Order: sequence, then C-alpha cells, then structure tokens
Amino acid sequence: MPSQSRRRFIAVAGGVSAAAAAGALFPRMALAGPMGLPSGIQLYTVGKPLAEDPAGTLKQLRAIGYTEVETAGLGKIAAKDFRAMLDGAGLKCPSAHLQFGGSDEEAQFADANTLGAHYAVSSILRTLDPEFMKAAKAAMASGGPMPKPPKMGPLGMDGFKKTAERMNEAGRKAKAAGLQYAYHNHNFEFEKMPDGSPGYDILVKETDPALVKFEIDCGWMTVAGGNPVEYFRKYPGRFRMLHIKDFKPVAKPTTDLMGDGRPTGTDLGKGFIDYKPIFAAGKAAGIEHIFAEQEAPFTVSQMESAKLDYAFLQKFS
Repeated sequence: MPSQSRRRFIAVAGGVSAAAAAGALFPRMALAGPMGLPSGIQLYTVGKPLAEDPAGTLKQLRAIGYTEVETAGLGKIAAKDFRAMLDGAGLKCPSAHLQFGGSDEEAQFADANTLGAHYAVSSILRTLDPEFMKAAKAAMASGGPMPKPPKMGPLGMDGFKKTAERMNEAGRKAKAAGLQYAYHNHNFEFEKMPDGSPGYDILVKETDPALVKFEIDCGWMTVAGGNPVEYFRKYPGRFRMLHIKDFKPVAKPTTDLMGDGRPTGTDLGKGFIDYKPIFAAGKAAGIEHIFAEQEAPFTVSQMESAKLDYAFLQKFS
C-alpha cells in the first residue's frame, strides 16, 4: 500500500501497561546495528499486531532488540498514551510520519513533539485516487485484503517543482513547531526528466537544505534504478535517515508504485538489495537513524518478519 494511504489508516487500540513490568521482557542486551546506530523499525511493518495489542507489541519489539521506532500514524490512541507505551517498552521515537496539507497539521506537530520525535516526515505529496483511498480505508478497518491501487500518472518537471515548493513550506511549518522536516521517497520520484535526470534530483536541488532533509528508502530507490551511495556523494548533508527494505529482483528499474509493475516486498536479506556499500558509506554521510521496513506480502507473521529483519541488521553491527 502506498505510504500516504497506509499511514493515514493504520489504526491501533489498547491500554497502557505498567512500565515497571517492562524490564522483565528484555532478556537480551541491545546491540548497535549497522554504522554503530541503534536498530530501529518503522511500525507499519507490524501494523496488524500493533492494532491488536499496541503496548504488548512495542514490548515485543524491544525484546527482539529494537531500541527505536518510527510511527506511521497513531490511529485512535492519544499521543500522550502512545508515548507512555513507548516509555514503558523502553523505546525511543526519533521520527514520525505525518500527513501534511490537512487542517490538523498543528495537532500532528504537537503529537510528534509529545512522542519525543525530532523528525517530521512525509511522502507522496500528491493527490491519490479518492475511490481507492475510500476502499483502502475500509480494508484497513476490517482487516480485509487491500484493493488493487490504480496506476499513478507521471508528475513531469512542473509537478516535481511544485512538490519541492510544498516540501519547503512543510519545512517552514515543522521548524516553527520545533521539528525538522524530512521527505521519504518511493520509486515514482525517479521518473526521468527531459534531460534524463530523475525528478528526485529536482526535489533535492530546489529545497532549502536547512528546512528539508531526506529519509532514503533504500529499497524503493534501488528498484527505480537509483543508488543511495551516489546520492550521499552528490548531495552531502541532505540525508539523515534510511529505510532498510528489500524487494524480490526486478527485471528492469521500475517507477510504478501502484500498477502492475510494482515490485514485491520480502524479508531483509531475501531480496536483491546490496546493503554492504550503503552501510559502509552511510555514517560518513551523516545518517543518524535506520528503520527496518517491509512491504507486503508477508510470508510469515509480521512479528516474525520483524525478528528476521533485526537479525539481518545485526549481521552488519
């Protein structure tokens, strides 16, 4: 499911467990992950168990070894209650994915601050098909299968320039709220422009470095033909976070996010993304946080995938 819709409709419910009980759930020492950074996970990866038992799921993630999480929406849980669950589990939340452009931006910024986040992140700053959004919302609420998303049309140079303007505005608003804005890519940003360069370069070049940082989703960038290491070198200082994601091999680079050419997700280490050079270059590039994330289909339970993903990260510790 595309980031905008999935992050809007992930709903979680439940109460806060006593923090005093959390210590007994952490039998293993927290180990540093790649680049000596804490091992984090994007909570979309465990959306189903999180909806069923948010406090328990967070504690299970900490027991696996994760020490940081990135939110994908809080559903019906108040930010202060979710923060209490994070504290009870012994987890930090340095980054929160938000929905920019709505009437509740200030409330979302307040929630991010309550969670203890530094980064306010968005993605897909473009309008999605309203019928798909309606069907996706119903599927998320019922736990049923997601509808097939419609194909997204090209943005073109003007579209990318307008997106960059929106990113600068989001950055100004986030700064006023005491947060740092960051943009998370998918694959459609690598649509080729008339000169052969990807639209993603417009987003980097035409945004204010002080207002806009970037969270590279290494999986989505790679399936589109991009290379995170090359971007580290090309635009130093712009990248602060990574999504560590894997896909099954693709026959050729694809920028199709919502059509038949959408790549298939898999557990980390079971696809084709080579993380060794990315991790080797990331720390010097200024990467501060990494979050394992996984796209459907899940061949095992989401929590089991979270364990496999953590084990993958530890191979590079």
